[in-house]
Amino acid sequence: MSVVEANNEIRVLKSREQAEIERITQELSARVGENADSIANNFRVAEILELYFAKANLGAKMRGAAAKIVSEPRISLHQARHPLIDQNVVVPITVELGNSYSSLMITGPNTGGKTVAIKTIGLLTLMTMCGLMIPAGDDSEIGIFGGIYVDIGDEQSIEQSLSTFSSHMVNVVRILAKADDRSLVLIDELGSGTDPVEGAALAVSILTTLREQGAKVAATTHYQEVKMYALQTDGVENASCEFDVNTLKPTYRLVVGVPGKSNAFAISQRLGMPDYVIDRAKELVSTENQRFEQVVDALEKSRQELEALKESAAISERNAKMTESELKQKLSDLEQQKEKELETARQRAQSIVEETRFRSNQLLNELEELKKVKDKEALRQGLSNAKSRTNSTLNKMQDDANPVIERHTENYVLPRPLKAGDTVMLADTKKEGVLMTVPNISGVCYVQVGMMKIKTNQKNLRLVDNKKKQQAQKSIGGSVKKQVTSNMHRRGGMELDIRGMMSDEGVLEVERFIDSAQLSGISSVIIIHGKGTGALRAAVQQSLKTNPAVKSYRQGAYGEGEAGVTVVELK
Repeated sequence: MSVVEANNEIRVLKSREQAEIERITQELSARVGENADSIANNFRVAEILELYFAKANLGAKMRGAAAKIVSEPRISLHQARHPLIDQNVVVPITVELGNSYSSLMITGPNTGGKTVAIKTIGLLTLMTMCGLMIPAGDDSEIGIFGGIYVDIGDEQSIEQSLSTFSSHMVNVVRILAKADDRSLVLIDELGSGTDPVEGAALAVSILTTLREQGAKVAATTHYQEVKMYALQTDGVENASCEFDVNTLKPTYRLVVGVPGKSNAFAISQRLGMPDYVIDRAKELVSTENQRFEQVVDALEKSRQELEALKESAAISERNAKMTESELKQKLSDLEQQKEKELETARQRAQSIVEETRFRSNQLLNELEELKKVKDKEALRQGLSNAKSRTNSTLNKMQDDANPVIERHTENYVLPRPLKAGDTVMLADTKKEGVLMTVPNISGVCYVQVGMMKIKTNQKNLRLVDNKKKQQAQKSIGGSVKKQVTSNMHRRGGMELDIRGMMSDEGVLEVERFIDSAQLSGISSVIIIHGKGTGALRAAVQQSLKTNPAVKSYRQGAYGEGEAGVTVVELK
């Protein structure tokens, strides 16, 4: 009995549950009914958004671009790809229709890509008119057509008693009845499936009629008559699907402006057709057709040569641009390096100036202390020590400012040991000068080049034979009775800088310098004493008057230092 009661209770609960479900459903339906208009509108918006997202996803998947829509019924496709062929293997085509020509006759071998080309034109036009992105270049343009009429494929039917030719003609008749100046007509293998002579004539007549109606036409064919029609008629252009005669394989490139060949003989031979059959077939081809094929072959050969030249020119241009870019980068790097070196030099020069200022102040302080010394011997000893320290400091600063950098040079052996006064040439700069000091143990020496005293290594020196040099000058100038010495030549001698010295100290240095120069065989020297108050100059020139080694002396000319230097001629 308890089981029966439990079962009854379950039935009651199920009945209540169903009633609750119906109540909730009615309530929800009533609420939905109250907002039916907004819900329906949202559904339509969602459908539109879904369509937009689907178009965007398809465009991204195809790596497509939005073609520019123009008002005129014309087509300009650049690097266009068939949307159903793998984008990694498809060969893009570039084609126009409706600009300089309204009809395009595409010829070439079977399986060469003719049908794919006209399908690409039709599909991309329809995709653009449907608001889809197309797999083509950004600069593609497509107009809006009133109708797109296509006859592609074989629709023969036993039930309808239609052969291949009949099925094509049924479609062409419908196209001729509907085509106008805003129509795009795509016909594959126009006039095929019947007698070649009648088929070619019919194809030319159909093309002429469509052209008179203003339609834009892209058709494929193998007929020579259609190729000749395109060559002889304004507004009609030939195009061909490229065929590699070396590999006997199509490249699937569409070449506009050149009629193509069917290459039936070459393809048949590649497939195993006996050579004697091919030779016999060639004999049966009319002379006129042979001449036409020869012209087409010559055009194709010329086109391929031009393509090769164009590609070579493009490569050369790219290489030139790369070279120009590399040179600009190197120039920029050199400018940066130059600025860096200049900044380093400025900092080093500033450091030398600061150190010189410090040493000068130190020397002045020592001189002030020496002034207080009354003992002459102590004064002399102090001055000598101060002078020694000063010269040592100046030499150290000169070494820091003009370090000897050993450069890689060719193997050169001096013909004899160097001596002071020798005329030498610096190998790194090709400048000539006069050796001031013989090289020390390390090979370091000083060379006077013009107004500059250069520290270098003897490995960088080349001994100049003055006798050969003078003979060479005489042979060039002919008989020279009087030798003229220029200021630049005189500046090639030794120089002594005594600026900043006391008069007695400066005179002593001049006498030592003249003795050393005379022993070295130097005939002309320059004393740099500066202008200042003129006391040092007067003391030096007074000393030169009584010096037995001095032949004559004079004030420096313009460019030599003028009143700041004295040029001395030695005996």
